[in-house]
Amino acid sequence: MAEDAMDRVVDIETFSVEDESSEVTLRPDAWSEYIGQEQIKKNLSVFIEASKKREEALDHVLFYGPPGLGKTTLALIIANEMNANIKVTAAPMIEKSGDLAAILTNLEEGDILFIDEIHRLSPAVEEILYSSMEDYRIDIIIGSGPAAQTVKIDLPRFTLIGATTRAGMLSNPLRDRFGMSFRMNFYSHDELARIITQASEKLEKKILYEAAFEMAKRSRGTPRIALRLLRRVRDFADVADEADITHTRTKYALNELGINSHGFDEMDLRLLNLLVSANGRAMGLSTIAAALSEDEGTVEDVLEPYLIANGYLERTAKGRRATPATYDVLNRSYVNADGTLF
Repeated sequence: MAEDAMDRVVDIETFSVEDESSEVTLRPDAWSEYIGQEQIKKNLSVFIEASKKREEALDHVLFYGPPGLGKTTLALIIANEMNANIKVTAAPMIEKSGDLAAILTNLEEGDILFIDEIHRLSPAVEEILYSSMEDYRIDIIIGSGPAAQTVKIDLPRFTLIGATTRAGMLSNPLRDRFGMSFRMNFYSHDELARIITQASEKLEKKILYEAAFEMAKRSRGTPRIALRLLRRVRDFADVADEADITHTRTKYALNELGINSHGFDEMDLRLLNLLVSANGRAMGLSTIAAALSEDEGTVEDVLEPYLIANGYLERTAKGRRATPATYDVLNRSYVNADGTLF
């Protein structure tokens, strides 16, 4: 039976209740525990220290990049380092301007407002956000028609931290109001292995380094996936009554979960084999979606990002094509666009 794209263990968009409760436990809350994104950490540490010395609120911050890389975690660490209260919400929950006004008027001096998926804010809500970010003031219209009145409400100086997986969908006026923008990068195998080892200590289940590194290689450069795999492999080790998570048990568990040494699962392999079968010709998104029995949005938002980021798939004006790396992984002869074998 084909794997449902929305139930994939390696899907970074899917964030289950178990992920949320577990990540709160495993999530670092200080710079000393946060592994990876070294340049971002270095710069943020300077800006935070400068803001504290001036006794000012930190400038507004935007984090962008693929999901699961630690944007929310960084926001929580910033709040901890600034000794500030943080209000966490997501753009889809702010349906109208009154919702945002209620949140903003409840903030206190120096508080942090974290908005996830900020690219999904409606234009009307964005308009309220502009003046609040720049002038720390919001204008609310009371009543309608000739009797309508505009009331100006002053806000305390706060810090807005926005997170988005699609920076290109942010409007220019909103993007320009962030004083700092940071792109989150995928993690190296060594960084992920250290994250897994640190998390296993919190879970009170020792993991051998070879096992952690094996898990890291199959985690798509993403901590969220790494922690999800750690919990699943721990289940296999517990059922086998093993005190430690070994390399042998890890390989067995991940193979049983259908995740190969490159981090590909069944859905990835189906897509890549489909592209290779085109013999160098580009395939349109609608054709791919029909062949995989998936909708176009799932292919574009769930299946493709990791494959594109790691050079296994390329988007061209004519459609999607497999890259030489794809042919190598599948042990197939590379076919150029003109049908030439390599």
